[in-house]
Amino acid sequence: MTHTTTTTAASNSFSAGQSGVLRNIAAVAIGSLFVAACAHISVPLFFTPVPITLQPFAVLLLGLLLEPTVASAALMLYLLEGLAGAPVFTPQGPLGILRILGPTGGYLLSYPLVAALTSMLYRRLRLTAFRSALIAAGLGSLVILTIGATWFAFVSHQSAYTVFSLAVVPFLPGDVLKVIAAAGVASGIASFRQRLHRESSL
Repeated sequence: MTHTTTTTAASNSFSAGQSGVLRNIAAVAIGSLFVAACAHISVPLFFTPVPITLQPFAVLLLGLLLEPTVASAALMLYLLEGLAGAPVFTPQGPLGILRILGPTGGYLLSYPLVAALTSMLYRRLRLTAFRSALIAAGLGSLVILTIGATWFAFVSHQSAYTVFSLAVVPFLPGDVLKVIAAAGVASGIASFRQRLHRESSL
């Protein structure tokens, strides 16, 4: 009897593990496609090579919704797709590795790190869901801008003032909205899941 129970428990554990792996693989694939879709919602600016895009919103939202390793893997897959020449980056600019080597490459390279960082911060903060998401997404957004501007300065050889004017300032208002939107969506989903859990336990 004990042997049968142990075997059944082991089988259930293995099935649950397989299910979890499959869910993570699906999340990585869907996450990369979501970022690619948001990348094509972009507005070019005539005074800077950096366009306004929904990519940061997608990166922050994935960080809030997924575990750190899964969120980072989704963004790494996204970058690999872009490096392979798939049209997953914003429509402005070249395809493949030339995009990474260009002035906007720093923003792209920051995404896997930011997704993982945002996820870890969100899960460690002990505030309300919205406040935790807001702080985590806000810090993640600042990291994107910092790495993006640093890379922009390295590639363009511009002064710090020029880099700040072209690679940071124009995107601050929009990034504030993206942070709030990502936090709102993530906290709303978290509240919905908690409600479902409470109802299912009754």
